[in-house]
Amino acid sequence: MMKAAVITQFGGPEVFRIENRSTPVPKPFEVLIEVKAAGINRPDVFQRKGNYPAPAEVDASIPGLEVSGVVVALGNEVQKFQLGDEVMALIAGGGYATMVCAAEVCCIQKPANLSFIEAAALPENVYTVWNNLFQRGQLVAGESVLIHGGAGGIGTIAIQLAKQFGARVYTTVGSPEKMELVRSLGADDILDYKKDDFEIAWKSNKIDVVLDSIAGEYFNKHINILNEDGRLIHINAVEGGKVALNLFKMMQKRILITGSTLRSRDLQFKALLTRAIELEVIPLILENKIKPIIREIFALEDVVEAHFSFEKAEHYGKIVLTNIS
Repeated sequence: MMKAAVITQFGGPEVFRIENRSTPVPKPFEVLIEVKAAGINRPDVFQRKGNYPAPAEVDASIPGLEVSGVVVALGNEVQKFQLGDEVMALIAGGGYATMVCAAEVCCIQKPANLSFIEAAALPENVYTVWNNLFQRGQLVAGESVLIHGGAGGIGTIAIQLAKQFGARVYTTVGSPEKMELVRSLGADDILDYKKDDFEIAWKSNKIDVVLDSIAGEYFNKHINILNEDGRLIHINAVEGGKVALNLFKMMQKRILITGSTLRSRDLQFKALLTRAIELEVIPLILENKIKPIIREIFALEDVVEAHFSFEKAEHYGKIVLTNIS
C-alpha cells in the first residue's frame, strides 16, 4: 500500500485527506517511482475545485503533475532507466502520493546538483515554458519578451531561460518583494501591475513575444504593444477566455496568436519535448544557470496547509510536498 493526498470532494484545501491506496503497477513502458517530492501547480488547485478534469486514465482524486524520486520497479519494455535511478518526471496526475507510475519518455535523470525537492519543482514549469516560449513562440536572442506573473513558478523559470538565450525580459509582479526577486533572476524591465498599466508604460518598447496566463482585458493590450510579427502565447486565461479581436489590427501587424495545454498531449509529443529539454535545458541546470525558486516545503501529510499557502497573494516561486523524513 501507499499513502496519497486524496481529494474527497470539490472545494477548498480542507477537502484533502491522507489515505492508504494500492500501489500502482507500471505498464510495459512505465517506471514506478518512489516519490521523494512533488511540486504544487495551479492546475492542482483547479482540479481540487472541480474545474480541471483529469484524463480518463488518471485517478482524478489524486492530483500532482510533477515528481522526483527513485525508480523502484520497471515495466517489461522499459529501456532508458534501471532500478535505483534518481529521476524527475512529468505525469498526468497522481503525484501527491508516496508511489506513482510515469512513462519512461517523460522521465529525466535527476541532475546531480539538485536535491529531490528542487528537482520536483521543475518538470511542469520547464516543459510548459520550453514548449510555449521557444517552440511555439520562437523566441530568439535579441528579441524582447513580456512574461506576466514573473515571480510565479512558470515566471521564474521563463525569466531565467529567456535571459540565458539572449532575450530582453519585461515582467509584471504584484509587490516590491517580488520585484526584487525577478530582478535577481535577470529581468530587465519590471512593473507593479497594482500601480501601473503595462500597456501605457511599454507601448513604445516593441515587444516581440508575450507569454500570458491572464487573457481577459489583457488580450487587446497585448495586441497593441506587440511588435510587427509578434507572437502572443496563451498558457491560461484566469481573467476570462472570451475576448474581442480586431482582425485588421492583427493582420496589419502580422501577429501570431497561439497557446496550448500540456496535460492532455500524447506521449509522442511529450517524448519529443523531453528530448529537447534534455538537450537544451538540463545542461544549463547542471551549470547552475537555471534554478527553481522554492518558497516553502511541506510534508505530504500537511497538504491542506500547503494549498492554503499556495493561494495566498504573497505566494511566489514553488511550494513542494515531500516524503523525505
